[in-house]
Amino acid sequence: MATPAGTDYPWREPSKLVARGAFIVIEGLDRAGKTTQVKKLCDALYDAGHNIQTIRFPDRTTPIGKMIDSYLQSKTEMDDHAIHLLFSANRWEKSKWIKETIAKGYTIVCDRYYYSGMIYSAAKQNPELSLKWAKSPDIGLPRPDAVIFLNLDPEEAEKRGGYGTEKYERKEMQQRVRQLFLDMEYVRHDEAIDMIVIDAGKSVQQVADSIYSEAAITVDAAEGGKARGPLGVVRDWPEGTVDRVPEVRRKTENGELIVERHLRESIRKGHTEYNPGTGEWLVKPWLCD
Repeated sequence: MATPAGTDYPWREPSKLVARGAFIVIEGLDRAGKTTQVKKLCDALYDAGHNIQTIRFPDRTTPIGKMIDSYLQSKTEMDDHAIHLLFSANRWEKSKWIKETIAKGYTIVCDRYYYSGMIYSAAKQNPELSLKWAKSPDIGLPRPDAVIFLNLDPEEAEKRGGYGTEKYERKEMQQRVRQLFLDMEYVRHDEAIDMIVIDAGKSVQQVADSIYSEAAITVDAAEGGKARGPLGVVRDWPEGTVDRVPEVRRKTENGELIVERHLRESIRKGHTEYNPGTGEWLVKPWLCD
């Protein structure tokens, strides 16, 4: 297969049949180390024999991306709804490429995706821009197989080089962003299955090792045909999903939802059978650790 121009990871014929690639997203606060960890993960996966492509959002090279870049550098002002829709449009520009690349057997490692889109907009605390509304323009985009959130205290991020050069790099904003990311574990929807939280306060190599151990499970499941079927799409939340987050968090912390946690882990490892007609999962307990 021909290698896309400009790639750091030339195509290599796989040693075994690959059902499809995996779609892995790295998320986190500003200055959490995402760019560094994306590069380290791509290198490690490629060294392990997987074909890799990488992408980041916003893609500031497109006409829409240039408008976003001007906004982020505080060179222009926009209505919260308008800039939010531009961020979403920037992701839609790459939707077809993502689907085609995954189908060809590449694993894509993506620096930020729709999680950042909806969470950063909701963190502005605009009463007319709810988290559910912020997700709606991204419904139908390719759904990631795994979203790895680099969890870092905003005060620690503030100490890192270059902090404060862009619009959202304020500690209060970053604190709200962090909490909304952590809330995704309790939405009882696709995001709760997909998101994996990694402590980003450790050394660069310790963080890289943790990310790789999680990503390798996802890639092996996708390539081996054990993932949740074809690459999925981002789905809408039922009414009340966000409102129930505090209750779900409380029950989870009290150990009342341990079966649900087991199902999430089983889905991620491919220890399930998927019925595309009903959208239901059947756990195969004899395969579970």
